[in-house]
Amino acid sequence: MSTLPAFDPRQVPVVARDADLPAVPVQRLAADDLRRWFRQPPDWTPEIRAEARWVDGPQKPAAVLVPLVWRPRPTVLLTQRAAHLPTHAGQVAFPGGKLDANDAGDPVRCALREAHEEVGVAPAWVEPLGTLPVYATGSGFDVTPVVALVHPQGPWRPNPHEVADAFEVPLDYLMDPRHHRHHEWVWAGATRRWLSMPYADATGERFIWGATAGMLRNLYRFLQAATAAMMRA
Repeated sequence: MSTLPAFDPRQVPVVARDADLPAVPVQRLAADDLRRWFRQPPDWTPEIRAEARWVDGPQKPAAVLVPLVWRPRPTVLLTQRAAHLPTHAGQVAFPGGKLDANDAGDPVRCALREAHEEVGVAPAWVEPLGTLPVYATGSGFDVTPVVALVHPQGPWRPNPHEVADAFEVPLDYLMDPRHHRHHEWVWAGATRRWLSMPYADATGERFIWGATAGMLRNLYRFLQAATAAMMRA
């Protein structure tokens, strides 16, 4: 098995930004728009499907919940993973994990179970909308992002064994490409590329990068294609 050396992704140079791309007009979206688009997806292409591998062995199936918390200003619920975890320790992530036997191969069931276990998102609060294309991580997981509307009826309850913190980032911030930064780093003869979407809140900087940023970028491409089609109609 090969592993990436310890490094600080914040220190890797930014090679491009996306000031030329349009933002998704989140303020114009209604929940019914999202429901319709996932039932009848627009013509779109995911931008990132796979990362350069840095472990050996077969990919393992996993799922994450992409929770769109439907507040007056919609947000995305994210977690700060606990520092002791064996993979992606301390990183910003969606609630999620590997499919287990109880999931019966169903990524939606897995995402709902993991979100409940990790941050106390009750299944009754969640309305799954659909999935984005599988995202293959460099750490050996084939991740299915399950996009859902979340209507919380109580506080988030991070599980300290898995999650150091749970927090929300405005959806309109994440769907504005001016906040998307491209990084490149050469290691072991391969050029590794990723996105970051740093967000500052009352606690400091939330450094969203890697697979989480890649899946958010695919959500941006999906919503941008859908809103563009809506405006042409």
